[in-house]
Amino acid sequence: MSGIQVIEHKCVGCKKCQKVCPYDAIDMVEKLAVINLDKCTLCGACVDACPFEAIVIEKATGEKQDISSYSGICVYAEHRNGVLSSVVKEIIGVARRLKESLDKPIYAIVVGQDVKRIAEEILEYGVDEAWVREDPRLGDYAEDVQADVVAAILQEMRPEIFLGGGTIIGRSLLPRVAVRLKTGLTADCTELTIDEETKNLRQTRPAFGGNIMATILTTAHRPQMATVRHKVMPEAKKVEKPQGRIVPADYIPVPKPRIEVLGFVPEEGQTVNLVEADIIVSAGRGIQDPKNVGLIAKLANAVGGALGASRAVVDAGWVPYSHQVGQTGKTVNPVVYIACGISGAIQHLAGMKSSDIIIAINRDANAPIFDVAHYGIVGNLFDVVPELIKQIEK
Repeated sequence: MSGIQVIEHKCVGCKKCQKVCPYDAIDMVEKLAVINLDKCTLCGACVDACPFEAIVIEKATGEKQDISSYSGICVYAEHRNGVLSSVVKEIIGVARRLKESLDKPIYAIVVGQDVKRIAEEILEYGVDEAWVREDPRLGDYAEDVQADVVAAILQEMRPEIFLGGGTIIGRSLLPRVAVRLKTGLTADCTELTIDEETKNLRQTRPAFGGNIMATILTTAHRPQMATVRHKVMPEAKKVEKPQGRIVPADYIPVPKPRIEVLGFVPEEGQTVNLVEADIIVSAGRGIQDPKNVGLIAKLANAVGGALGASRAVVDAGWVPYSHQVGQTGKTVNPVVYIACGISGAIQHLAGMKSSDIIIAINRDANAPIFDVAHYGIVGNLFDVVPELIKQIEK
């Protein structure tokens, strides 16, 4: 078990540990440090500050696996309404690049009802084996059932790497699978490479609002699991002569669902998928009033794009969450991104700064959005946007 303790004969009551504790978890009782375990998070700040080595943290370590029998790269084939999600092609592209370093086969897991056609499509992109489990109970996405089925297939297949999309489904499914397999998971990766020395998967993702890039390795457990951020990696191209095969997994049991899916209700009013859009026009706090969302939407319609929004606009209830761009919303990579009245908080930039062309409209010439914009218009958006619409509609 994990824990922390004070070695009494070493503690002199200098209070240095108390001063650095960010959680106010340390009291001094008769010149002895006493740690409140209800507040302590085992962050280790007190250990580093103590000059007498009087505080010790013991952290539990998980039991190591025998990882020698794991081999290959596996992709979760997400789909909806009989259509393969575009993020899967991006993940296969990543898998093919990883294969160049590992020289191991690429697998895919396809689960659902009547999904053989999807499995055949996946083979066209260079997948060596598509493991298929068809069952009417898997027709709609029920995360508890799919988690059990996918985990069971992985236990049978034993790949060293398992990748999914950083989508609503992927972010829900893969953590549940990781728990069942007692392995690690890195979410929203923007880069995946193989460490040439250890052959471990280097899983890189933005941290602290995109200010740093963290590279994470799963060294003692398999499979190494990661979700890939959508629209940041190129899609795989179809191969000329697919050589892959379909592997039926009908023997994998399908448990009784604990969750009943009543149905999917499409959101009204959004005609363009934000993640898939080539052009996005986003509204920020600078639009000042919810009635002005219509002006930004009109510009989006004029250029044939999708309406996006900053977190401030979504939190205010002016635009539904499904339109939010940023670290806590959707990560987008359009050809053109037009930011209207968006100052450029780090969290927002993390979700759109990889766009091919960024156009910023803001009356504050010092707004951070101009640091990443390719083109900037310093001016009142209520003057600029109507003129843009007028010129485009001509």
